[in-house]
Amino acid sequence: MPLPLTATARRKACGFTLVEVLVTLAIMAVLAGLAWRGLDGMLRSRDATKASLERTTRLNTVMTQWEQDLLAIYDGNSVPALAFDGQSLRLSRTAEGGVRMVAWSLRAGVWQRWAGPVVTRAAELQDSWLRSQQLLGNEAEQLRLLEGVDDWQVYFFRGNAWSNSQSSAGVAAAPGVATGGPAPREPLPSGVRLQMRLNGQPLTRDIALLPAL
Repeated sequence: MPLPLTATARRKACGFTLVEVLVTLAIMAVLAGLAWRGLDGMLRSRDATKASLERTTRLNTVMTQWEQDLLAIYDGNSVPALAFDGQSLRLSRTAEGGVRMVAWSLRAGVWQRWAGPVVTRAAELQDSWLRSQQLLGNEAEQLRLLEGVDDWQVYFFRGNAWSNSQSSAGVAAAPGVATGGPAPREPLPSGVRLQMRLNGQPLTRDIALLPAL
């Protein structure tokens, strides 16, 4: 004669009840949701870190180019070696095989760099200087370097103090430049300070210019 089953044995024999299954599924759903939120947070953190690293790397690359341009300034007599008009900074710099004009400008929140052809004659350099004053921002030579630049300003270190780079104090006309040609030539400052707001954050870089040889 078989012994009567206890309540626990009968429950095991009959399997799980619907309530138990629903409770289990609810617990599993909660755990899955928590796991997904944790994974989503990790992915978002990884993406944010990667984007921040890319921005930092790009900024360092752009600042390196900015410094290289300034340290390679060609202080000749045919065009101003360095000039800033509030929107664009133009400079003549040495390059492999000659000299070229470079223009840094801010257009619609984008910091851009234009580089003219390498030239070897004064007349060609003057033509390139005049062209740098007529840029529209969509030339093939224009490189879009930094986005999110709200504004920028350039200061020169002259007379043991930082001053507005657009000041005309001490300007002397460049020899051989005809009327209507490039702007008058200023003596090179001993340093250049860049100030800008990049994505709402202030950025300042000082570059000491190399003395002319």
